[in-house]
Amino acid sequence: MSKIPRERTKGMGKRPGKIGRASQQPAAEPLNIAHGALPSREVILRFIADHPQKASKRELAKAFGLKGDSRVELKHLLRELEQEGMLQKTRKSLIRPGALPPVTVLDITTRDKDGELIGRPAEWPEEMGVAPAVAIRQSTSAAGRNGKGKAPVAGMGDRILAKIFPASDRGGPAYTARIIKILDKRRGALLGVFKDAPGGAGRLLPIERRGEEMVIDPEYKGEAKDGDLVEVEVARLGRFGLPRAKVLSIIGSVASEKAISMIAIHAHGIPYTFPPAVVAEADDAKPATMSHREDWRDVPLITIDPADAKDHDDAVYAEADPSPDNLDGVIVTVAIADVSYYVRPNSPLDREALKRGNSVYFPDRVVPMLPERISNDLCSLREGQDRPALAVRMMFSKEGRKIGHTFHRVMMKSAAKLSYQQAQAAIDGTPDDKTGPLLEPILKPLWNAYRIMTRGRERRQPLELDMPERKILLKPDGTVDRVFVPPRLDAHKLIEEMMIQANVSAAETLEKKRQVLIYRIHDGPTLAKQEVLREFLATLGISLPKGGNMRANNFNMILAKADDTPHQTMVNEMVLRSQSQAIYSPENIGHFGLNLMKYAHFTSPIRRYADLIVHRALVGSLGFGEGGIAPDEEAALDDIAAEISTFERRAMAAERETVDRLIAHHLAGRVGEEFEGRVGGVTKSGLFVALPDYGADGFIPISTLGTDYFIYDEAHQALSGEKTGLGYRLGDSVTVRLAEAIPLAGALRFEMISEGRKMPTAVRSFHKAGRRDASRARKQAGTRPPRGRR
Repeated sequence: MSKIPRERTKGMGKRPGKIGRASQQPAAEPLNIAHGALPSREVILRFIADHPQKASKRELAKAFGLKGDSRVELKHLLRELEQEGMLQKTRKSLIRPGALPPVTVLDITTRDKDGELIGRPAEWPEEMGVAPAVAIRQSTSAAGRNGKGKAPVAGMGDRILAKIFPASDRGGPAYTARIIKILDKRRGALLGVFKDAPGGAGRLLPIERRGEEMVIDPEYKGEAKDGDLVEVEVARLGRFGLPRAKVLSIIGSVASEKAISMIAIHAHGIPYTFPPAVVAEADDAKPATMSHREDWRDVPLITIDPADAKDHDDAVYAEADPSPDNLDGVIVTVAIADVSYYVRPNSPLDREALKRGNSVYFPDRVVPMLPERISNDLCSLREGQDRPALAVRMMFSKEGRKIGHTFHRVMMKSAAKLSYQQAQAAIDGTPDDKTGPLLEPILKPLWNAYRIMTRGRERRQPLELDMPERKILLKPDGTVDRVFVPPRLDAHKLIEEMMIQANVSAAETLEKKRQVLIYRIHDGPTLAKQEVLREFLATLGISLPKGGNMRANNFNMILAKADDTPHQTMVNEMVLRSQSQAIYSPENIGHFGLNLMKYAHFTSPIRRYADLIVHRALVGSLGFGEGGIAPDEEAALDDIAAEISTFERRAMAAERETVDRLIAHHLAGRVGEEFEGRVGGVTKSGLFVALPDYGADGFIPISTLGTDYFIYDEAHQALSGEKTGLGYRLGDSVTVRLAEAIPLAGALRFEMISEGRKMPTAVRSFHKAGRRDASRARKQAGTRPPRGRR
């Protein structure tokens, strides 16, 4: 398994061939405003709603002819609107809250009365209610993306990547969409587990937490047997009784090994088998030659990976800098597998890699982005074997400042394959037969370089969240053996820091060459999220500076104040929730969490498509020979970045759901037992309680907490009783009883055993004031109070 540099959380000019130009849509009603004058708040909001494809500060300034001081005033106005919750930032645009971003993944779910396709966003937060409907406009043009080939034609059940526009017809859906590409065909089928029922019929047990059980009549069950994971379509919906379904295909038995991850793979539409053309291209690939390469086979680069890693895409080496201008400085070399040599633009391998976006890691399997012939063989930096690589040599001063770097296309030979634990043990004084000879010439110089680089990291002050990562160890039958927190070693941190600096070097070089690329960007917390965090921290006596120009070290000071206090875990979680999500984009805004202005993923091209794009950009811009970025690829970077950001979220959701199902299956036989847990989430509907020993969480509905009327206080992250003043806050240690476990849905339901604790006076005062205001409003409206959950 490859390493993932830990991100503690989340441009270029106009390019030819961009998709979805405004001229292709009906013109909106003109806005009556003098050209060059700062528009009003209302005009800005209307323009963004009507022109989502032009909703950036640059496009707004251009549309209204703003220059000089007017552009500065526009910036302040947009910041005010964002602070008030009237606007929110996306990948590179501004949208109205609840609006769809300009490029969205849609699932086509139905047709309107005229037979036109209707889609809804594939990812939509539950707290925002029903996902908006989008009318799909099929292209009448014969040209597809970039004017090549046929335009994609979608059908019912397809998942598509689409350009979003506001609808001109106010009587129908709020949006229209033009198809960029079809991501997956026929997603109308549902997944579930077939269970035998009397009379030869069957039942479909849902795998989603909110899924509905269905009846499968004997003539519709096909060859399905009890316990099979099946794909069905709804055969009939009636006014009474359960809906009826028809089995379309049998995926396999849920009792078999790896069945749990297959549920997530199918539910999220993750491609997991390679088409014959892709396998054939991989099998036919020949080892790289020395053309356009430097011979680095004598450089003692080593790989340091997890003990069970099958592919090795990075190797490292460090030495003292011999330059008299850099006394006590070091040279750090990072070599990365040269995937761009084997995976060329628009080849079957490339198209399949883009379709996947990244490798997906489950406890019981890996769904790779590239076939094993590429990922585990030709591109894996195996010990003692010649392998092509892209390498960067970085010079650091003794203070840890990077003072220069150079890129090279090389042929290398790994001097050793080590695990994190092996390398760390050698440094700690217990080398083995393999690491003993490497200690003085290789390992100690690496650790010396790491100490120097740490000085630069400490000065940079990235966000330092303390969130232990739990791992699941499985038995041979695919069930959970145990859950544990692996130690965080200096060996992990060394590789992480060297990979981060290599990623920075890649972005800097490509910017210097004026080469378009895909950045890894991470926006700062929105002002609304900052305010929620500020109110919460105030309840703990911790202050958060006001103002929109927050930096990572501001949050580090908050975390330091919470260290070694009962609130440490709670504060870390709330700071994490306040952060934005890192995404990919051709437009650079920097990386807030790492506190870096230029950052691009370069170090894992075996498992991330973004890194492959950056490799191609380096090969092309530095004149390194074959495998450079293609012009049509450059023109499509906006769409590619949107796709791979979506696929990354897809992988994260599938991985999380698989862990939930495995843990629920593990605990299913322990219903009725009591567990020690911690309140990990507080909502209007109830409490989420985490079991630290199992890496799982379950839900306690508010209606089961007790006889009191419980009130939700977002600022204090608490539920407290109106009469007793007793309640529960985020981070509270509690004892719970497992009331229900649903393995297929990955759901646990708990009952609270612990008594609530006395809520702070501020919380009770807040509740009383809120109840008085609500009572006064109801009297004015002449309505009765609602029934509370008791």
